Amino acid sequence: MSTEQVAERRSSHVRGITVTAVATLAGVAAAVVSSAYLGTAAKDQLGLVIVGAFVFAQLPILHVLGIDLNDFSMKDHLYVLFMTFSLWFVTWTILLTNSVTF
Repeated sequence: MSTEQVAERRSSHVRGITVTAVATLAGVAAAVVSSAYLGTAAKDQLGLVIVGAFVFAQLPILHVLGIDLNDFSMKDHLYVLFMTFSLWFVTWTILLTNSVTF
């Protein structure tokens, strides 16, 4: 393998880790904000607005971290949405189950 191929694979790997880390941390942060703002009102639709705001807020963060958003396909955007929503859902469910409010 040439040095160029190794550098490209490493860059692709770092990009994937960065996107995954930002999406999962945004999901956890959205759950904490949902818990702090809504408390135990899980039936409120505002929780979805909060997680949606965190999905859109992470795009400039990814840009600042050096991720080229012009290379994002629909699959990449759906991945970010799914990971953020999943971590938000699981984390907020745990916080609601344990009656944790901030």
